Amino acid sequence: MSFNIALTGIAAAQKDLDVTANNIANVNTTGFKESRAEFADVYASSVFSSGKTKNGDGVQTTMVAQQFHQGSLKFTQNSLDLAITGEGYFAMSEDIASQDFSYSRAGAFKLNKDNFVVDARGNYLQGFPVDPSTGNTTSVSLSTTSPIQIPDASGAPRHTSNIYSSMNLDSRSDVPTTSTFDPTDSTSYNSSTSTTIYDSLGQPHVAQLFFVKQDPATNANSWSVYATMDKQPFDITGAATATGAHTPIDSLQFTAAGLPDVAAPETTFPDVVLPSGAAAGLSTLLSNGAQFPNEITVNWRDSAGTSNKVPTQYASRFEVKALEQDGATVGRLAGIDIGTDGKVVASYSNGDTSFLGQVAMVRFSNSQGLQQAGDTSWKKSLTSGEPIAGEPGSGTLGSINSSALEQSNVNLTNELVDLISAQRNFQANSRALEVNSTLQQAILQIR
Repeated sequence: MSFNIALTGIAAAQKDLDVTANNIANVNTTGFKESRAEFADVYASSVFSSGKTKNGDGVQTTMVAQQFHQGSLKFTQNSLDLAITGEGYFAMSEDIASQDFSYSRAGAFKLNKDNFVVDARGNYLQGFPVDPSTGNTTSVSLSTTSPIQIPDASGAPRHTSNIYSSMNLDSRSDVPTTSTFDPTDSTSYNSSTSTTIYDSLGQPHVAQLFFVKQDPATNANSWSVYATMDKQPFDITGAATATGAHTPIDSLQFTAAGLPDVAAPETTFPDVVLPSGAAAGLSTLLSNGAQFPNEITVNWRDSAGTSNKVPTQYASRFEVKALEQDGATVGRLAGIDIGTDGKVVASYSNGDTSFLGQVAMVRFSNSQGLQQAGDTSWKKSLTSGEPIAGEPGSGTLGSINSSALEQSNVNLTNELVDLISAQRNFQANSRALEVNSTLQQAILQIR
């Protein structure tokens, strides 16, 4: 019997050595969770045995339990490197349409040839669907997730429909010395500003606005607004004007306080609507086969309608407060940003941004019940419970750190101490086996 007891001790010490060696081997494995060998004594008895004199039958391994405490973060220069701070796992699938998920905290992701976000084994990172413009998540069910793909272009160009302009016109300015407006003569206007607008093909055109102060004796605090596109003057109808016959597209009237002189409850001047038809409108100024499908509205404010960004006439230098437009040309991918909430935002060279998805996070009722699947990933099991999906940072789920990796949670110092302890246990049990052998040999030699 003592032989068997010593053998169980050797087996337990060997298991402890194996677990410790595996922890040490994975000290630099991203997302690795250390394991701990747990043991229990073996105490067999029957109805007729005496528990008072029972010495026990050795030791057994009850479980090799992984420890899911947080590992330290290592920061990188790759925005696709993701680390989870807190509870949760990334959901991964082997195929694009597969619903057989594995779960991991190893966030060293990259793009494959089709621009899908994958890990080193080619497994696809799953994400929740979102609204491309607002980023609002439309579903947080694991069954509705799909692989996150990063497109390399923003698609078709977007023609300009709105120009947003706000400025301060210097009240101290004199009436231009040249009475007839000429965009090529700086003495015929006081100030100007310009923005780039886009036609239906995404080709850029320079739209320039000119501000001319009117004679205070006849029209106090009034300014005329002229416009050109690619140096071609046009009038309020959007049609080109002949040289020397320029007509303004609008007139801006201010109060004595320097604010827009408009009827309440307006806070700024009425918008200027410029027709864009090919027969009569801004499209007639184009020569590249494109057009402006919609009329272009010049809004005397910023795009957000901020109350303090309306045109003014103060005794201060000419200043542009807002100058925007809503068109864009075709853009190429310029960068990827992933927020702490897992929202994936693509930035393009044309200034556009688009929400591509939200990284799916999953938690389990019992993480230690997960089945190890290798490659620093796990599968659900009966003891782990069903996966519960959610948005990063919601409920008990942790947040996501972009450009960071979670390192192994192995404490190398502790493992080396455990290694020495397991070695001593192995030697002690081996010594017990040796003593048992010596005693039996002595008994066999009795005559």
